[in-house]
Amino acid sequence: MKTNLFYSLALVAATFAFANQPDPVKTEYGLVQGVNENDLTVYRGVPFAAPPVGDLRWKAPQPAASWEGVRQATDFAPDPMQGDGQGNVSEDCLYLNIWSPAKSSDEQLPVLVWIYGGGFAFGSTSTPVHNGEHLARKGVILVSVNYRVGSLGFLAHPELSAESDNGVSGNYGLLDQIAGLEWIQNNITAFGGDPDKVTIFGESAGGISVSMLCASPQAKGLFRAAISQSGGSFGPSRPTTYPGENMRTLAMAEQSGITYAEKAGVSSIEALRDVPAKELPGGWGSGSSWPIVDGFVVPDDQYKLYEKGDYNHVDVLVGYNSDEGLSFSREGSVDEWTANVETRYGPFAEELITAYPPVGDRVSKTARDLMRDAAFGWQTWAWANLQAKTSDSKVFYYYFDQHADHPADSDAADHGMPHGVDVPYVFQTLASDDANLSEADHELSDIVSTYWTNFAKHGDPNGPGVPEWPEYTLQNRQLMYFDDEAFIGPVPSAASLEVLDDYFEWRRTSEGKAWAK
Repeated sequence: MKTNLFYSLALVAATFAFANQPDPVKTEYGLVQGVNENDLTVYRGVPFAAPPVGDLRWKAPQPAASWEGVRQATDFAPDPMQGDGQGNVSEDCLYLNIWSPAKSSDEQLPVLVWIYGGGFAFGSTSTPVHNGEHLARKGVILVSVNYRVGSLGFLAHPELSAESDNGVSGNYGLLDQIAGLEWIQNNITAFGGDPDKVTIFGESAGGISVSMLCASPQAKGLFRAAISQSGGSFGPSRPTTYPGENMRTLAMAEQSGITYAEKAGVSSIEALRDVPAKELPGGWGSGSSWPIVDGFVVPDDQYKLYEKGDYNHVDVLVGYNSDEGLSFSREGSVDEWTANVETRYGPFAEELITAYPPVGDRVSKTARDLMRDAAFGWQTWAWANLQAKTSDSKVFYYYFDQHADHPADSDAADHGMPHGVDVPYVFQTLASDDANLSEADHELSDIVSTYWTNFAKHGDPNGPGVPEWPEYTLQNRQLMYFDDEAFIGPVPSAASLEVLDDYFEWRRTSEGKAWAK
């Protein structure tokens, strides 16, 4: 009796496991086996390039090796090497994940491709906040792509440039993203997707990546639309970088690479490749954790490219959060804040302090907004205005101001929405048991995710059940505000953004270039 019962239970378990396994899907490298999760088919840890290890460290991504049989794609691959090397991280990280609602390979569904943030030094596709199931259930295929970060993703060095057929080095993380998009073009049809309906989206470094891909000839034709959350890269290059002026030239980055190798105690790239990843110097402060103007992936100052109309003309949806500065401002006093403004902005400091004035003796939101706008607000403003001026492709612009209300006499009374808090709204991964969230938060999350998926489907966020979102034009500079509900409003701090226009224009003059050391 016990034997029969055991046999029956085993048969039920085996039958359930089989039912939970979809048919394998053929990719260009071999068959992959995903898993059925309710009404979706999910594939985790699908290789799109060869492991960038050994001699492939600090090289452009190479094709993955083909395999025999069926590869299980049920678990996330390791995150890219980062931080202190602890946790599920590895140099062997070039994998992607797919959430598909398609029931057959001929559905030709639109595809949303997620590029994570993390300052180009950290990041992961495996975090629960980036769970693609909720967006996929709105009728798109959601793909998230790993890319190299830190020095492993962005180290430039004269020897590395000499190795390259293109004579450049340093933008390996961006090349990983491009390789992932190429894999999608070649393979997504088998998962029910349409390679002609690919939309890329990302936040922070991911949004900045989206901006760079929109300007990169290497990414031309790989996507038809783009969403940038707190992104944009329209500041000029600068030897000493600041938020919003993060870019350096290849020559600058190569010199930092020489210093980096010296810090690692070696004198050649061959020797540096032999250093275990966990023993490499940290990326922060080494000048090796950010993309650069290499003349190949990033051809030039992106502002100049957009002025000339020399970019990938795709529809875009761009925006930022109301209190980004809350996450980055570190000054403990108005005097310290003023000194930092004077150091960074030089002859424009007084005008910018007037445009972004502190209130009383504290670094208030009005002052923090200078950090917000220099790093994110002005980048988005410049992007929207340049594209509206030089392209027939559409621009949709937003301002996310969802935040808790605080007592008027508290230190947090003027706090808005910090950096990165928008991500769980987009993915509909807000914590269901968070007492600080209201029903309005979850309703707004549903609205925002609907806009994002509508945009992926049609190149336009509008559709049934959501307020009308007008296209941003030079004649109609209207934004969509997200604050408990969605509504239309003017560009925030427009007059102050125009002062930043003047600053960044000056920075591109011979005087401004000479001043910025």
